[in-house]
Amino acid sequence: MRIIRGPGGVRAYLRSAPGTYVWLAILFVTTVALHHMSPEFEQHFLRQRSTNIHELSRNPVRVLVASAMWIDSGHWIPYAALYTVFHAPAERWLGTARWLAACALAHVLATLASEGALLLAIRDGIAPHSAVNTLDVGVSYALAGVIGVLTYRIATPWRYAYLLAVLALFGLSLAVGRSFTELGHFVSVLIGLACYPLARCRGKAWNPKETLAALRG
Repeated sequence: MRIIRGPGGVRAYLRSAPGTYVWLAILFVTTVALHHMSPEFEQHFLRQRSTNIHELSRNPVRVLVASAMWIDSGHWIPYAALYTVFHAPAERWLGTARWLAACALAHVLATLASEGALLLAIRDGIAPHSAVNTLDVGVSYALAGVIGVLTYRIATPWRYAYLLAVLALFGLSLAVGRSFTELGHFVSVLIGLACYPLARCRGKAWNPKETLAALRG
């Protein structure tokens, strides 16, 4: 287990997952910027950076990148905790390039899947046509994808308990919420699980039993 001692230890810890903490720094800046906007302007501003059907049909690359740089909830601290718990260990384990590939695959493919489902719902009259302009920004699809790929970081039999918990959490959320966003989260987890080739040969899997034994001395 990594023990942080003093400022030097903190700097070394941050440098061990540069992509995670650069991304968090960007999210901090953009979140502060949102807090200085009026509610009306904020909605207009975020909608232009949203991966909704309207914006994806006009400039898909721009909005797919831009949407991952904003948090529509305006709460940065919970994401700082989640990034530290999930993204940072994944980046240290996979390496920055592979971690970023997993994030991008989950973010892009889950966005296209969820918005595609919404488009079908609009065409079938299940959802209103105004849903083409739905506000859809954030980093949760990439986070869910990383949560999925971290399954391979854990040794068996603990891996199966983790996988069951993840599928139950996101599956229940989809069953209860039944929204295109919850569909995107569940698809993201599946994409993370499909990223096994990125996780292959990345060292010994983490065994919670060994960690507990080490803590007990």
